[in-house]
Amino acid sequence: MIAIPAVDLREGRCVQLVGGRPEEELVSLPNPTAIARRWRAFGFSTLHVVDLDGALDRGDNLDLVARIASEAPGDLQVGGGIRDDDTAAELLATGADRIIVGTRAVDDPAWLSGLADRYPDQIMVAADIQDGRVLRRGWSEVSGLEVIPFLEALASLPLAGILCTDVGREGQVNGIDRDSVEEVLSATPHRVWISGGVTAIDELRFLRKHGAAGAVLGMALYTEVLDAHQVAEEFGR
Repeated sequence: MIAIPAVDLREGRCVQLVGGRPEEELVSLPNPTAIARRWRAFGFSTLHVVDLDGALDRGDNLDLVARIASEAPGDLQVGGGIRDDDTAAELLATGADRIIVGTRAVDDPAWLSGLADRYPDQIMVAADIQDGRVLRRGWSEVSGLEVIPFLEALASLPLAGILCTDVGREGQVNGIDRDSVEEVLSATPHRVWISGGVTAIDELRFLRKHGAAGAVLGMALYTEVLDAHQVAEEFGR
C-alpha cells in the first residue's frame, strides 16, 4: 500500500478545502508545481492531482496539470471534471498514468464502460460518498446511489481502481471511519484508494492490513499532523 499526497488545484493555486466546500479553504499555496516537486523530494512515488475548478465547472487547470507532469515527473493520477473523451485523452497524453472519473461515471455507465475498454487499467472511478450515498458534481449533489451497489456494478470493468472519498471527513483531520472502509474494501474486486480523514500512521497501517491499494493524504500532510518524512519512509513507494 502507498500513501499519495494530494495536490488540489484551484485558480492556479494548491489548496485544501474542508469537506470540498470552496468557502472553507484552509490551505492556499501559490506554486502547485513546486509543491509537487517537494512531495517527490520527500520520497512519494505517486501524486494525486485534482482540478477543483474542472470538478465545479469553473474552468480548468489543464495547463498546470501538464506542467506538474513535466516538472515533477513520476507516477501521476489526475481527476476533476473529466466528463468527455477529449479531456480524458488529453490528460493521458499529457502524462497522467491514471485518470479519475466521477460525475459522468455515475450518470452514464455506458460511457464509462467504453472509456475503460479503450484505456484498460488507466481509468479510476471516484466513489465520493457521504452517509453511504454517492455524490456528484464536485461533491455538490447527491446522486441517490448507494455506494455498495454502485461498486458492485463496476466489478466487470477493466479499471485501474476505485478512489473512495469520505466527503464528510475530508479536510477534518479527525480520522477515518474504519467500519465503512472495511465495507468498501470488501465490496469490490478492484484496487481501492481511500481518501478523507486519514490522520495517523496507525490508520495507514490499518488500511494496509485490510487490503487498500493506497491512501490519498491532504490536510494532515499540509498541516503537519502527519510527519511527511515518516509517512514517505514507510508508505511512499
